[in-house]
Amino acid sequence: MENSQAVVGLGYVGLSVAEAASAVGGDVVGIDVEPGKVASLNEGRSPVDVLADDDLALMLDRGFRATTDAAVLASCDTVVICVPTPLDADRRPDLSLVRTAAETVARHLRPGTLVVVESTIWPGATEDVVLPLLEHGSGLTAGADFHLAYSPERVDCGNPEFDIRNTPKVVAGHTQACADRAAAFYGKFIGEIVPVAGIREAELCKLLENTYRSVNIALVNEMAVFCDELGIDLWESIRAAATKPFGFERFLPGPGVGGHCIPVDPLYLTHAVRALGRPFRLVELAVEVNEAMPEHVFSRVQRQLNGEGKCLQGADVLVVGVTYKPDVADLRESPATPLVRSLRRAGARVTFADPLVEEWSVDAGPGTPTEPGRPTPPLDNTPGHTPAAAQPPLPPKPGGPRRPGPASSKQPLREPGALARTTTAGGRRSGPGPTPAAPGPAGAAKTTARGHRTAPGTLG
Repeated sequence: MENSQAVVGLGYVGLSVAEAASAVGGDVVGIDVEPGKVASLNEGRSPVDVLADDDLALMLDRGFRATTDAAVLASCDTVVICVPTPLDADRRPDLSLVRTAAETVARHLRPGTLVVVESTIWPGATEDVVLPLLEHGSGLTAGADFHLAYSPERVDCGNPEFDIRNTPKVVAGHTQACADRAAAFYGKFIGEIVPVAGIREAELCKLLENTYRSVNIALVNEMAVFCDELGIDLWESIRAAATKPFGFERFLPGPGVGGHCIPVDPLYLTHAVRALGRPFRLVELAVEVNEAMPEHVFSRVQRQLNGEGKCLQGADVLVVGVTYKPDVADLRESPATPLVRSLRRAGARVTFADPLVEEWSVDAGPGTPTEPGRPTPPLDNTPGHTPAAAQPPLPPKPGGPRRPGPASSKQPLREPGALARTTTAGGRRSGPGPTPAAPGPAGAAKTTARGHRTAPGTLG
């Protein structure tokens, strides 16, 4: 089993680990339950932004392979669990995939194996949920027969400066020997290892990082709402405050939060606190504020059109940028989704522009005037129809320019309920600007789903 590693869960996190481990000579196998994803990887087509096809080709040349067959775990000396930890339908933490992964690993676990959990979980879950499943399913004892560690993922999709290799890696073990074994594994391909005294502290570390961001984003988001009413340019105030060389960190408001971390991780933390019989009021309020921002954007669009003597019923609205952040094609928890639902409920005809998204379908959502259980009817996709520009409702969130995309064109609808797509000129989304775009003809509006200002004349 020497130097043989398995990564369970081949998403953004798992493939980042697999690529880095493969690059230093590890014999790496990836395991996933989706046959289509496995086939795509083995054919050299990456399913995620963090791994380019060229890098995947190098991995395959080094011996990487993907499979749905968990039996390969029996020949591995290291297993890294990187499965998603979403919220359920009631917005509560859902560890079902972690449990399934642990049970699968347990069936093939051999003495001496290192098992590391990278999935985001609440404090205590590694030793209270994963450990018992591993021990029960294998008949082995953690810390004596096999090593168990936790190391929270820190993948920042679209970040050109930091990747898994130069981002410090937090590591904790069930025993000191477990921690040492995990540190030695990650030390082969990560520049700085950060030992943490216990697994619960490491689990909390990840939740603290993203809850900190959630709370501070909520602060400026709520300020954006009342500054709009007071006629104050909050972005100018933030720019001025950011010149202070100490005691202030710059956060910018936007139309909501998205992705796999900030909308989700704080709820894993509040789950742990509520298990003690108490609320986590500050964090819960921050989640509430951030989740209300798409409706605030909707209200500003509505107010803008009302100022032109028009209403949203029958209006053309172009949503510029539908992924949750620049330079990624990730639509998870994107605030553009609830925004589009609100626009549709008001009777607007919605199209979108995003150089990284070819197809996008938004379900009806609660309250949408459509037949129960049916997708929203197709949106207006009249050939040659292009909504004109108007002042966007929110200035920019942090982020650089998007990668160039295809030339400007309208994309046909491919499924019921899908949104029509257009692109910005040259397929490039405009970056933040000092002033908003000028209002266009009444009855047409443009909004940027991540709050980017878009200069006049950039739309195809």
